[in-house]
Amino acid sequence: RKEERIPFDIDILNKITKGGLPRKSMTVLLATTGGGKSLLKCHMAANHLMYGKNVLYITMEMAEEEIGRRIDANIMDITMDEVNEIPRDVYEKRLSRYKTKTTGKLVIKEYPTGSVHSGHFRHLLNELEMKKNFKPDVVYVDYLNIMGSARIKGLGGSVNTYSLIKAIAEELRGLAVEHDVPI
Repeated sequence: RKEERIPFDIDILNKITKGGLPRKSMTVLLATTGGGKSLLKCHMAANHLMYGKNVLYITMEMAEEEIGRRIDANIMDITMDEVNEIPRDVYEKRLSRYKTKTTGKLVIKEYPTGSVHSGHFRHLLNELEMKKNFKPDVVYVDYLNIMGSARIKGLGGSVNTYSLIKAIAEELRGLAVEHDVPI
């Protein structure tokens, strides 16, 4: 059976992933601090949104508004400085023009660092589907290392980092399978 994938607009990422993000999977971006992980996720979220995909962006690092500005800048193909300098009426007019070109919807949800685990995301996904009739085609999580685990409590010094991060990754992958969505 051929696996359905959500392609990227970056050829090398499609090559590496054999055509994009497969459903029921978790893909991890690795880079150093300041290496552009959030920048790339915002670019990919904007791209998937413009291709008519519903996007859920969960952040524990940056404010919802900052993620929104980055995604808007990608959609409008302008710099972050231009986003901040453009008059509000021009900004809203340009964005509404782009909204008419896509059927994709965007939800950005911010949580405090270290305060959430996959169970919170499960609740969010269920609530969005029930209350807003929103089912994401792709979920971005920014980022795994500042989450908690639903199974392991990491605050006693008795759990090593590898075991904690492994548990978090397994829980997120389970959520991807449960909701038939790439994370």
